[in-house]
Amino acid sequence: MSRAVDGTKRKNRRNKILKLAKGFRGDRKSNYKPAKDAVTKALDHAYVDRHDKKHEFRSLWIARINAAVRDEGITYSQFINGITKAGIKLNRKALSNMAIEDPAAFKAVVEAAKKAVKA
Repeated sequence: MSRAVDGTKRKNRRNKILKLAKGFRGDRKSNYKPAKDAVTKALDHAYVDRHDKKHEFRSLWIARINAAVRDEGITYSQFINGITKAGIKLNRKALSNMAIEDPAAFKAVVEAAKKAVKA
């Protein structure tokens, strides 16, 4: 029995890779071997970067909160210590948005944190 070289399973596997390589430059978009390597590498980077994105956003939120609380005359670490002692359960994303969108409410949170640190 002869060997099947152009079977549908083989075509489907190759087409799946070439569809994922759409938008790549040069041989990486049209030739299977370079496309396979490029797609594998791209998917690996996509996986890692989805996790790194979480760390990057947390750093951004912390920087925004730090800038906002320094205007109120307190450091970031003192502020976090204060809201923990005051029992305020807001995450950094919410605090960052509050500092940008609702400065009056954020100022009230800062004052509560200052009171909790002093007490």
